[in-house]
Amino acid sequence: MRAESSGRSLMEEKQILCVGLVVLDVINVVDKYPEEDTDTRCLSQRWQRGGNASNSCTVLSLLGAPCAFMGSLARGHVANFLVADFRQRGVDVSQVAWQSRGETPCSCCIVNTSSGSRTIVLYDTNLPDVSAKDFEQVDLTRFKWIHIEGRNASEQVKMLQRIEQHNAGQPPEQKIQVSVEVEKPREELYQLFGYGDVVFVSKDVAKHLGFRSAVEALRGLYGRVRTGASLICAWAEEGADALGPDGRLLHSDAFPPPRVVDTLGAGDTFNASVIFSLSQGKSMQEALTFGCQVAGKKCGLQGFDGIVPQGGTRPDQSSRKCPRLATSCALAGAQPSLVKSSHWAW
Repeated sequence: MRAESSGRSLMEEKQILCVGLVVLDVINVVDKYPEEDTDTRCLSQRWQRGGNASNSCTVLSLLGAPCAFMGSLARGHVANFLVADFRQRGVDVSQVAWQSRGETPCSCCIVNTSSGSRTIVLYDTNLPDVSAKDFEQVDLTRFKWIHIEGRNASEQVKMLQRIEQHNAGQPPEQKIQVSVEVEKPREELYQLFGYGDVVFVSKDVAKHLGFRSAVEALRGLYGRVRTGASLICAWAEEGADALGPDGRLLHSDAFPPPRVVDTLGAGDTFNASVIFSLSQGKSMQEALTFGCQVAGKKCGLQGFDGIVPQGGTRPDQSSRKCPRLATSCALAGAQPSLVKSSHWAW
């Protein structure tokens, strides 16, 4: 096991750990979606580190949170690029599970600047996911929050149970907060609803299960979460809703940018922003609104740079506690817009 950091300074801030996927995204930016069996030119092309948990780490780091990524990689040129990008963003990669077989996954993405839509074709290789045995090596005392992107759920349940066992022996202020994401409509993932203090369920899963709105989904699925947990569902241009143990439905409108240009990673941005806000002691309503604000800001930008504007902060209590949080809240959009876009995919 990695050495317990008993000698760590008490003043050192604990990290947020995101467990899940990292991929290489080869992104082609176009002004209109190409027709099948045609030859066309793109406006630009770039390599970008992707994957749900990986993207959430990027956003957390931009917001100013110390964070770490845990996921699988296979050694090679692609992994070298991804690790270098993590480090350039200030994301701790010491928890990466290096696999002896398989290839690092890659996806080809088409981002349409006319609509903001993103189309993803993923080559999901034979790279093993992080296992419960890998997770046993993690020093849990380093983390204040652990977020798990639902993938190999049977293994992830064991990871979550290990966190529960750890928390059972900790005073309340030292317990690790846990969130899980159920994004893909796969039956195996639904067991993850029963774990975590915060559960993110996607619009895709909600619709697959027959729900026609976030509110319907929350009411229909809340019985699956554990006692005391909060369930969150974002519904793209409709904003996002949450339901907690007090039975109150909370809502935030969306904050669409003047022009939607890139929705790739918007859902991961929302999740990370909610986690960041809650980890700063904000209320669920504040976190929900903040998540929609930052996700909306991201939809108006290519990539992630610029979601947290540099510069002044609001002279209020939140800015004194966390300048970046106040800055992004102030500049991501002061009032919810009623503009709708049918191409929001987060």
